[in-house]
Amino acid sequence: MINIISIFPELFGNVLGYGVIDRAVQKGLVQTHTTDLREFSDDRRRTVDDRPYGGGPGMVLKPEPIFKAVEQCQAQKDSQGHVVLLSPQGRRFDQNTAKELSLNDHLILICGRYEGVDQRVADHLVDDEISVGDFILSGGEFAALLIIDAVCRMIPGVVGKSHSVLEESFMEDLLDFAHYTRPADFRGLKVPEVLLSGDHQRIQQWKRREAIEKTRQRRPDLLKP
Repeated sequence: MINIISIFPELFGNVLGYGVIDRAVQKGLVQTHTTDLREFSDDRRRTVDDRPYGGGPGMVLKPEPIFKAVEQCQAQKDSQGHVVLLSPQGRRFDQNTAKELSLNDHLILICGRYEGVDQRVADHLVDDEISVGDFILSGGEFAALLIIDAVCRMIPGVVGKSHSVLEESFMEDLLDFAHYTRPADFRGLKVPEVLLSGDHQRIQQWKRREAIEKTRQRRPDLLKP
């Protein structure tokens, strides 16, 4: 079960109905549920944010609605779940994090907004704080979709050929090797001969060398010293 807490739950409707995520749901391997944070406001205006103490620009999401929303998600599943706050201050999301999160049978994703979330949420409610990169989004909803897609791919049975997942970029801290398809000769641009040889050992060696070289050129920080 993946619970998503957001002030824009309708944003997820169409996206969750396509591709890998929909496949996971249709196979009964994943359930998704969106929760409208505004339902847990205590006033008629459905207010979930307020000005920050100490001054400063923008608004901050209040703790009470978030605590209540998480507690309802936990009650529905009868599980504390693994509660994740999506924010720029979190640890960097990567393929290993996706594998780690996929092992949880209940994820609760809190989508931040505005200038952020009351610190008491991070300190006393969540189990994890995750960032999808060193940049700022308008809200955690887009980060949540990215994480859900990556996590669903790691669940056994979701992707038709499991070995295709194992060969993707970052699975061994390497970028993926180059891929080619028909025609073998397109406008004089030819597929590497080794891929046409039928020699599986040579092909695997080529793929490994290609992955290492691409990683060296584009992401040398991934290579182990």
